[in-house]
Amino acid sequence: MGEGGDEKSFNFLQVLLEGSIAGGTAGVVVETALYPIDTIKTRLQAARGGSRIEWKGLYSGLAGNLVGVLPASAIFVGVYEPTKRKLLETLPENLSAVAHFTAGAIGGIAASLVRVPTEGYGSFLLRDLPFDAIQFCIYEQLRIGYKLVAKRELNDPENALIGAFAGAITGAITTPLDVMKTRLMVQGQGTQYSGIVNCAQTILREEGPRAFLKGIEPRVLWIGIGGSIFFGVLEKTKSMLAERRNRELRALKDE
Repeated sequence: MGEGGDEKSFNFLQVLLEGSIAGGTAGVVVETALYPIDTIKTRLQAARGGSRIEWKGLYSGLAGNLVGVLPASAIFVGVYEPTKRKLLETLPENLSAVAHFTAGAIGGIAASLVRVPTEGYGSFLLRDLPFDAIQFCIYEQLRIGYKLVAKRELNDPENALIGAFAGAITGAITTPLDVMKTRLMVQGQGTQYSGIVNCAQTILREEGPRAFLKGIEPRVLWIGIGGSIFFGVLEKTKSMLAERRNRELRALKDE
């Protein structure tokens, strides 16, 4: 799959370390670049009726977010990469989607060590865990299909384009979960929803099914562009780390 090493045999700690570096780098870059769009999306979803949207302070809270994003992204990819490779070795080739989805879920659970204290367990189970597993599964499957057609390794723009498609598709699929998660997070002391099920029932009863797609346009835009940046940076960083490793190995052999 072009991970910069032998797919049949790999160094677990090496893959974990390089994945952590690449994941942390990609997470920080995409969070910084697209934080304002996420802020707008959240304010749109939280608004009810004809409420006006506040356009000030779009970068407010970024530093605090990065404190969580950096370790969470590093842990996620650091666990995802070796887990993915091990599952791909173990499962039949026609079950690669299962391997990618499962690795994404396991990576998400590992990243919950950071995410749950900062976002809450309910938020993690409702949106983050399924999102991560779905997005990485779609991304990997699109890459496999593209490489079969192209019959070569992907270049940087192609990785970014596939990342954009994977992000946009996942963003659209998970918008209802994101709407409920946002409503549960922003409700005040006068509790409006007693839980996830009650939140879904209340939204459906009071606002109709279209409310579950509220904010889908900026969400799909945000995650589509974010997917492009994240996976583009991720693959580029992994490639650079692999090239550095290979240079060091060649230097050792030449000594």
